[in-house]
Formats: sequence, C-alpha cells, structure tokens
Amino acid sequence: MTADITDWLVSAGIEGTPETELLPELGARMNAAGIPLLRANIYQPTLHPMIGGHIFTWWRGDEGARAQAWNRVPVGSKSLVDPSPFERMILAGNLRVRWRLKETELSELPLLAEFRDKGGTDYLALQSRFGTAHTLGPVDRILTSWVSDAAAGFSDEHLAAIERIAPALALAAKASSTHRIAETVIEVYLGRDAGKRVLGGTIERGAGESIRAALWSCDLQGFTKLADRLPSDQLLALLDDYFDCMVTTLHEYGGQVLKFMGDGMLAIFNCSEDSESCAMTLGAAEQALRQVDELTARRQTAGLPVSRFYIGLHLGEVMYGNIGAQDRLDFTVVGPAVNEVARIEAMCRSLDQSLVISSAFAASTDSDPRLVSLGRYALRGVRRPQELFTLDLSETGGG
Repeated sequence: MTADITDWLVSAGIEGTPETELLPELGARMNAAGIPLLRANIYQPTLHPMIGGHIFTWWRGDEGARAQAWNRVPVGSKSLVDPSPFERMILAGNLRVRWRLKETELSELPLLAEFRDKGGTDYLALQSRFGTAHTLGPVDRILTSWVSDAAAGFSDEHLAAIERIAPALALAAKASSTHRIAETVIEVYLGRDAGKRVLGGTIERGAGESIRAALWSCDLQGFTKLADRLPSDQLLALLDDYFDCMVTTLHEYGGQVLKFMGDGMLAIFNCSEDSESCAMTLGAAEQALRQVDELTARRQTAGLPVSRFYIGLHLGEVMYGNIGAQDRLDFTVVGPAVNEVARIEAMCRSLDQSLVISSAFAASTDSDPRLVSLGRYALRGVRRPQELFTLDLSETGGG
C-alpha cells in the first residue's frame, strides 16, 4: 500500500517539489491506495527574522494546497504555536496523538470541532524530529496531521500506512524548507542580489565583475554620543527603527544593501543606464529622508531618543564580488568610487546637509532642477576637488 508512495516522496524531495504541489499529489495517491484522507497538513518551523514557520494544508477536492506563514513568537512567549492539537502534542512531548472526532468532547479544541463539522471522523498528528546534527535553531521537526472522513475513521492498517509515509513526507518537506531557509538567511545577511549570486555559485575568492553603479553611503548623526548615554536595548531599538526606514525604501526602489557598519550602511543601485540608477537612488533618498522625519516625530512624541541620517551619493565603476580571506569572505563592492562616496557622506557634517551628492552623480540625473550646488571641495584621499550638490527638499516636505 505504501512502498510506491514513499518511493515517489523520496523522488519528489530530490527534485525539490514544493509543498503546495506535494500535498495534493500525495492526497490523491493515498486515496487511490484506499487510505480515506479528507485533509492533510504540514507544519514547519523556520529560520527567519520575522516568520516563525509555514503551514501547508490540502483538502480533498482542492486543486492545490494552501500556504500560510505565521509571525515569529515574541521573545519571552511560552507558546510555541497558536493553541492547537499540535501545541498539545508538543507540550506533552508526544510523537503521536489521535482524536476520534465523533466520540470526543472538542470544546477546548475548536479546530478539531471544525474538522468534524466538515465531515471529519478521525484525526492523527505526528512529529518527525530531526537529529541534533541537522537542526537549524528552531527548525528541529516537521509536524503532519491527517483527517479521515470514513465512517469508522482510520483503521489500524491505515494508521500503520500513514506512519510509514510520514517520515518520507517529512524528508521531502525538509529538503524544500532547507533550501528556502538557505535563501532567506543568505539574502538577509548578504543582501538580495549578493545572496542570489552566492547561492548561484559565485563563491570563489576574487570571483565577481566590474560594474557601474550608483553608490549610497549613510550613517546616523550623533551616534557616538547616543551610544555613550543609552542602554543597549534602547540603542539597538533606535538603530532598528532608523535602518528600517532606509532599507525598506532602498528595496522598494530596487537598491541592494551590501553591508551595515555599526551605525552606517553601504548600498548600490545597478540599473542598465546611469540615468536610471541615479533617478532610482535619488527617489529613494528623498523618500527615506521624509520617512526618517516622520519616524523622528513619532519617537519624540513617545519620549524616545532620536537621530537623523547623513547620506552621500556617488556614481562610478566598482568591483562587485567576493573579497576576503580563504575562510571568511564578504560579497561587496570595492574600488576608488567606494572610498569616494564615504568621503562625500562625511562632508554632510561640515556642510550641515542631510544629503550630499557628487558631481558625477549629479551629471547623470538629467539636470534635475532640485539639485543645488554646495560649491567645490577637496575630499580627503581624492586627487581633484569637485563640485558637490544637495537636493532641495522644500517642495516635497523632506529634509
């Protein structure tokens, strides 16, 4: 009854079949094998800064399976998952629980009462725990549940078949979820484009390419003084709030955040044309500064410490790729243009401007009428003085 199904699940796992495709096919195969399955469900914890895990659910008659994510449980919360049969199983330390839906009082388990109302007669939940060598933080198990609508529920033969199938299903789901976790973690820590390149095989030291990009360098105003007087939890909360403004806007405009350096950040915009890269970068800077103003006002109202960002923008050729030691690499950009954008951003303080723009960047903005010259300046480590600009934000309400 089960050998063909488990063989198929192993093949599906090797192929990387997503859970949304896996469950409907599994349900069809199990019903065809005589296992009366009304509903099947996979529950997966995950490793993600905001998402606690994923649930995939299939009902007989559905064309596909429904995917749902749930938010990470706040630090200090005792509940692993929303109150459910799974939670009861986890807290009791059981690997298997079963409820006969027609014979059990379900007032404290509304989810099971819902299944009964939809024709369910029997419910089985299973835990497939991973070995300690293969856990990734909270990703230490996959849970499955199975609902029958046969009048007598699952027979002993059906239960034995499901318990033989469940490990193969867990293995296939683990293969898919591990790849998803790898994509998430590497993109969160390296950036979206750099993460895709690394996962795509660009991992050798020195591997990369020369690109022309708009460069963005920013850091918080007065951070050293803030760090001296604020408790660590308040300081981290401040950093998170202000970086959220920057990163969310950068991603919205197509920018790539490459690294955080204390209270600073480096990003690039790499479009097909210089004018497009600079237009997207300038739009992001304008919106980010406006959102920082709004955040500062909210924090002031709440009695929280506040800051602002200095932003420097430049355009130039950079080497984009793997740089570092044999056993510790960074996927980033290097070159004179990177050093120059840092010097330009440092001019914000002496020029009392939130945004300072290089002449090369300004020349590629299609003569944006809002650009205002700040004069010519010598930059430390840069051979020739250059004219610097800022953006007149008075018409947009930013700055």
